[in-house]
Amino acid sequence: MKKTIRTGTSKSVRPEPPGRGNQESPETPATEGRLRVAIEHIEPQVDGGRYPIKRVVGDTVIVEADLFADGHDVIRGLLRSRHETRDEWLETPLSPLGNDRWQASFEVTELGRYRYSIIGWVDHFATWQRDMRKRLSAQQDVTVDILIGRQLIEQAACHASGSSGRRLKDLQAVLSHADSGSEAQLDLLLGQEAGTAMADCVDRRLCSAYDRELMVVVDRPKARFSAWYEMFPRSTTNDQHTHGTFKDCEARLSYIAEMGFDVLYLPPIHPIGETHRKGRNNNPRGEAGSVGSPWAIGSRSGGHKAIHSELGTLDDFKQLLAAAQAQGIEIALDLAFQCSPDHPYVKEHPEWFMTRPDGTIQFAENPPKKYQDIFPLNFETDAFPQLWTELRSVVEFWIDLGIRIFRVDNPHTKPFQFWKWLIADVKSSYPETIFLSEAFTRPKVMYHLAKVGFTQSYTYFAWRNSKAELTDYFTELTRSPVQEFFRPNLWTNTPDILTEQLQHGGRPVFMARLALAATLGASYGIYGPAFELYEHRPQKPGHEEYLDSEKYEVRRWDLTRPDSLKEFIGLINRIRRENPALHSDGSLRFHPVDNDYLLAYSKQSADGLNIILVVVNVSPHHVHSGWLELDLAALGIQSNRPFQVHDLLTNAYYLWQGPRNYVRLDPHSAPSQIFAVRRDLRREQDFDYYL
Repeated sequence: MKKTIRTGTSKSVRPEPPGRGNQESPETPATEGRLRVAIEHIEPQVDGGRYPIKRVVGDTVIVEADLFADGHDVIRGLLRSRHETRDEWLETPLSPLGNDRWQASFEVTELGRYRYSIIGWVDHFATWQRDMRKRLSAQQDVTVDILIGRQLIEQAACHASGSSGRRLKDLQAVLSHADSGSEAQLDLLLGQEAGTAMADCVDRRLCSAYDRELMVVVDRPKARFSAWYEMFPRSTTNDQHTHGTFKDCEARLSYIAEMGFDVLYLPPIHPIGETHRKGRNNNPRGEAGSVGSPWAIGSRSGGHKAIHSELGTLDDFKQLLAAAQAQGIEIALDLAFQCSPDHPYVKEHPEWFMTRPDGTIQFAENPPKKYQDIFPLNFETDAFPQLWTELRSVVEFWIDLGIRIFRVDNPHTKPFQFWKWLIADVKSSYPETIFLSEAFTRPKVMYHLAKVGFTQSYTYFAWRNSKAELTDYFTELTRSPVQEFFRPNLWTNTPDILTEQLQHGGRPVFMARLALAATLGASYGIYGPAFELYEHRPQKPGHEEYLDSEKYEVRRWDLTRPDSLKEFIGLINRIRRENPALHSDGSLRFHPVDNDYLLAYSKQSADGLNIILVVVNVSPHHVHSGWLELDLAALGIQSNRPFQVHDLLTNAYYLWQGPRNYVRLDPHSAPSQIFAVRRDLRREQDFDYYL
């Protein structure tokens, strides 16, 4: 027994029950003392509902929660959902899963934000119906119990309205004309119609409600499923000494479309500063004719709302957008909020930058690295409201031209609150906008950027090479709460990242990494033409910087090389488009192989009709074989029936049976296999054909 211990002369204070001493308290209204249903552990939600979960149009949001009450009464619950632009709630009854766990779902059909929550109550009439059936089965006298049932209906009819209220009043009238205790009266009281009408007329004053409304951000399908191609516009000519233009980019669109990419990402297209302009291979002293880094944004010609003159005009850019759209390609622009020393902001708004004690403006650093050609913005300036407003206007400028996808450079070096505000503000007017976070930083920082609004995120995929590393990392991304807010976009390489594996693995590793990126992730990207021409030369041994990096010079690429991976990439992207199982990541399952160099995993479409099984040799130098152990139950395959696997890369067919099957991969000819699994072989001639 709990005791109250008194010290000194103080007195214990007995709290007043709701409805007596504290009727005016907003925390304990008079009805609260009669709310008996507890609602806990609603899923999905992110950080207790602090941040929204993410879905795309057409998704079904499955919601689960714990609902229970004191005693043994029957309880009910509703999942309530609505688009934030509407006042009316859609209510879906919760179904019991067992052990006080309940479930319901709702479909998200529009872009924007949805709200959802749960209410629950004690259903006295359902409790009465349940107990009445038990009494009748025990042949007890139920005379008074029948009166109780009728009384419950009469009480509900008094406050009910609408069609359900009219049904109750009609039922009440019929009951009043039936003989008391008759079989007809009992049938009416115990019938489904009475139970449904009573459930519809619940007294909402006695409903427990979850203490917050949870949120869903709903994006367009490309937010989940997309294939990105990064390209420097200035390197789109056949002459290394000629600066490429938007017209040259336009001529290359068919090449990109043939490979099956639907997003073309362009590094910054703005004027490039002259001051401290970098030379070849990141030389801090640029020589005559140096083109500089596109990320050193701004010159006398303009800043983030201007176009580098050597690329063309604003009209040329608009024409490129239209030509890309005709090819089924959407242009993504780089959003890099930083300035060269020549940017107009430096003179017009010096208060937006950090000034050092010697009076100079602080340039960007990541010691020991120095970026003398870039000034970072100072987000702690007292003038931050004006800075935020101006940066929003940059995004709106390009949105007005038709851009709806932004790859954001180094968002982890700007405040989280800024991104939360900017992305929410932009998406409130343009909910179809996609923001990709390029944040190669600590996991919690990457995840937090996704929580505050970024649609997609770069990952650590480039540095996950072994079977164990890939399995652990993608299990975390797809089998933990991270999946509710973090949408991975897997990049095989970037202008900043030439991994050691790509440097030394040759053509086989480029093929294997492409297969991994394109099938492990519903969204992925490559930096080309460096990737399809498997550029692998580092600037220095042990470094990830490319030799002769496009970041600092114009490059000429021979797209006609016979050893190009163009055809292989096109095949991979066609397989992705034609198989819905690869359009999302939630169904990813890894399967054991008794060889540490063979990685196997599967994905299924939402309806379970499309199954893709992938096996990859993660060793680019040696042939590896092993026995694959499939989880047949997870794939919906009967263990005693054969099933067919069709290698979509080679068009070969195999007939397998049982969970254990043999695989062998030669990295020089076929470092990966992508199987379409057909589990329903009903006809006898199917067996004969494939045996």
